[in-house]
Amino acid sequence: MPSRRFKQVDVFTGKPFFGNPVAVVIDATGLNTAEMQRIAAWTNLSETTFVLPASSRNADYGLRIFSPKQELPFAGHPTLGSAHAVIESGFALPHDGKLRQECLAGVIDLSVEDTATGKRIFLEAPDAKISAVDDHNVRLMQIALGLTRPFMHPPARIDVGVVWLVAELADSKAVAALEPEMNGLSKLSVATNAAGITIFGKSDDEFSRLHVRSFAPALGVAEDPVCGSGNASVGAYLLHTGLVKSHGSDFIVRQGMQVGRDGQVSVRIDQHGVRIGGYAITCVDGTLRTE
Repeated sequence: MPSRRFKQVDVFTGKPFFGNPVAVVIDATGLNTAEMQRIAAWTNLSETTFVLPASSRNADYGLRIFSPKQELPFAGHPTLGSAHAVIESGFALPHDGKLRQECLAGVIDLSVEDTATGKRIFLEAPDAKISAVDDHNVRLMQIALGLTRPFMHPPARIDVGVVWLVAELADSKAVAALEPEMNGLSKLSVATNAAGITIFGKSDDEFSRLHVRSFAPALGVAEDPVCGSGNASVGAYLLHTGLVKSHGSDFIVRQGMQVGRDGQVSVRIDQHGVRIGGYAITCVDGTLRTE
């Protein structure tokens, strides 16, 4: 029976089962879109990816990314986890610490840093397209999130290949206390053509700068444990609003504590845009039968 190399990689952690898992099918040549979607629904993770040969000389490999319900043009933790799997499997190797991934959002530049605790991989997020959230949808956000106080600043719709509605709360305690009404968030996501809602607040620990939570029930993911594109959107929001002056341009985000994880995302912001990165570790390494 035909089989393909398969890895399940925990992303934004160096410790198994504390990050965000992504399923990676290595060398998915020959699988069609319907088959990929079926496999993604079967793994039932927030994303499953399929590594392919690049279609142009500008990239080292191609990647298709699927949630349990649909294909995505880009997603952060699947990109980083797939890069880890690509390197580990030898499907593609970095050149001078660089990798280029081809996906529906375009070619994504990645950098690989060798540290004392392993390889840390960063991606350059696609240029953000930012627009305001109208007053009606802001009120719906507040209602669905169960908020009794207004947001710290006006929310924004951030498109980094995946679209998030992004807003800041007073602090990490307010973020941690959220108990959103998922049906309301799902309706809001559909109405604004967004994947979901990402909320952040200033951390109260000495390790991280921000605490982030990302909700995407419209994609079948009630709460994303550690969300790469959500954190890239937060970085773009800080850059766009000028809040980077108060929060900083190089910091660690913690995410996932409310769902039993402790993901750590490195965020770097400069005039060129946003880079996010972190460590990853393979938890499952084997083969997947596809017929």
